[in-house]
Amino acid sequence: MLIGEYTHTIDDKNRLSLPAKFRSALGKKVVVTPGLDGCLFLFTAKQWERISGRLGESSMLQADARGFSRYLLGRAAEVPVDSIGRVLIPQPLFDYAELTERVAVVGVESRVEIWDAKRWGECKQSVERQADALAEKLGGVGIL
Repeated sequence: MLIGEYTHTIDDKNRLSLPAKFRSALGKKVVVTPGLDGCLFLFTAKQWERISGRLGESSMLQADARGFSRYLLGRAAEVPVDSIGRVLIPQPLFDYAELTERVAVVGVESRVEIWDAKRWGECKQSVERQADALAEKLGGVGIL
């Protein structure tokens, strides 16, 4: 399980050192793709196979399925994890997430989210202000 929040830096070659606690769970190859809310998603190869398989099973006749598949799959990149636990963030994804030197690396159970540190702080504050209402909604559908 991937949980926790870490602040890291990206070097001038767009390499990000993954938190030590995540490295064994992630393996030697990961997939980085545009996420939602302005972050990047990072998945294990196994989790990516599940996600891409589900998207591949969606109907190409539905515009929403085609669009989301293009968004998530079309810009995804397989990235090796080097011997010291770093991944190279491809430039198009780096630009998409508007990353700067300081980033937040956030474990969200089955994925890692990579955020520009400032944007993460803003998102986190927004979610914290809504936490009670979100819990109420999720409780209504049996999540909590």
